[in-house]
Amino acid sequence: MKPERVFVILTMPSREQYLGRWYEIAKLPTSFARGKCIEANYSLRKDGTIRVLNSQFYKDKIRYAEGTAVVPDARESAKLGVSFSYFTPYSPYWVLTTDYTNVAVVYSCTDIIRLFHVEFAWILGRSRFLPAETVYYAKELLTGEGIDLYRMKATDQTGCKDD
Repeated sequence: MKPERVFVILTMPSREQYLGRWYEIAKLPTSFARGKCIEANYSLRKDGTIRVLNSQFYKDKIRYAEGTAVVPDARESAKLGVSFSYFTPYSPYWVLTTDYTNVAVVYSCTDIIRLFHVEFAWILGRSRFLPAETVYYAKELLTGEGIDLYRMKATDQTGCKDD
């Protein structure tokens, strides 16, 4: 089943549908997520921001990173900003597509002092494993948006402890 195409509008009811646990199925490599059993849990805070709690199993233990997501422009609510430190600016977190119940495709790019261009892309699932045709569709969507997936790697979701 193909999800809706490109930049869904995360209005209040839809934003709440996006909340909850998402498992990382595949990603462009990052320095901050090298482990296995990687997942993100999104929850709404009283102040209207979104709590982002990422976890991964790395070097024999579960490691957590907590951040905050905001919607800078309500007219483009599929484009969020995410920060994991009070000292760093919000980085783009664009939900390219989601059906809210199975799959989400997310993209981020940042220019660092106009010297480096860093791209991130994730395929997320509500379960640890997605059907091959769903992953193929997600990759085709990213490629269609001009994103080079040469370095995209599947995330190891085997042997994970579920709550």
